[in-house]
Amino acid sequence: MDRLILLVVVAAAAAAAAQLLQRRRPDAPVRTGWTVPEQLDRDDFDRPDAAWLVAVFTSATCDSCASVMATAGPLASDEVAVQEVEVGSHRAVHDRYAIDAVPMVLIADALGVVRDHHVGPVSATHLWGSLAELREPGSTPDGCNAGS
Repeated sequence: MDRLILLVVVAAAAAAAAQLLQRRRPDAPVRTGWTVPEQLDRDDFDRPDAAWLVAVFTSATCDSCASVMATAGPLASDEVAVQEVEVGSHRAVHDRYAIDAVPMVLIADALGVVRDHHVGPVSATHLWGSLAELREPGSTPDGCNAGS
């Protein structure tokens, strides 16, 4: 009987020690970024023949998405295709590129290589500066295209 009591006490002590060690384990790492695709299939977007694509990933429930789209819209030209990719109407495209944050602006070249991006609200100065610098390197003063 003494051995049974000793076994129960040792088992309880081991369970208590395991519980304490479990509590001391650090929390899972905090997520500090979002997935940003490095390559796009230009055939997934309007005007795949344009030299540049500005893809604006949005959601109808996003408060800042409309202003980002309004900022990007004037960039459209013969050389630049600007397309809103709203999750409700383009769910497959969001899923294909694992878009997990909106608004997200991707600037891709003719081959679909994402050359710059902006996650979250972006000013016209930063967005337009990013595209200008990609199209003609050295065309913007230092710092004008920072903020990607």
